[in-house]
Amino acid sequence: MALADITSAIVKSFQQLLDAAFRGVLIKSLGLTILTFLVLIFALSYGLGYVFSYDLTLTYFGTKFSLGTLISWSSFLILLVLSIFLMIPIATLVSSFFLEDVATAVEAKHYSYVQAPIKTPVSEVFKDTINFFGVLIILNLLALFLSIFFLPFAPLIFWALNGFLLGREYFQMVAMRHLERQDAQKMRRNYLGRVWLVGILMAVPLSVPVLNLFVPMIGVATFTHLFHCWSRDPSD
Repeated sequence: MALADITSAIVKSFQQLLDAAFRGVLIKSLGLTILTFLVLIFALSYGLGYVFSYDLTLTYFGTKFSLGTLISWSSFLILLVLSIFLMIPIATLVSSFFLEDVATAVEAKHYSYVQAPIKTPVSEVFKDTINFFGVLIILNLLALFLSIFFLPFAPLIFWALNGFLLGREYFQMVAMRHLERQDAQKMRRNYLGRVWLVGILMAVPLSVPVLNLFVPMIGVATFTHLFHCWSRDPSD
């Protein structure tokens, strides 16, 4: 029954991808994510190059190198590699500001009979989003470090960690549209295994460029369906 509910929610979410609200979120998320990465990469690259803008001479080779240029290009290449891991928190941060539109579109189409959602103050939404972004960054860097020592299990560590975090964040966001924070947290704990499973299903394609931009929308839409499903049958 649980897997059937999850499958049904995912299918309905994909079927709604062509809705105007989903397209709008995708376009805004794509543009801002790319812009954020470009700004981050070039700011750090040129910033480090400026700070270390003096020459380093290697007398053995008789060649003169600019330390600033060396560090600038090195940081650029390192950031390109790290972008594989940073893509998740950055794409999630950017899209989080627009995901309310996705939940609203899903409820308008499938759950128009429910009460109007609770209006969460913009300041509280911003605070929760930034906090979540910070946790994602720190834990993904920790996962990167652990992956060095447990290389064969790196994908599992990555998926399990981000699955838990994404499931927790997106279900909480959806539930708080209709419940107080404490009640939303209680409901999430009651369905912890299922929320984590859906989060893992989201985390796996997050490793794939471009495809990962669709994941936050599908995730929020899926959790919107599941929230209303579980709310109707709390004993399930």
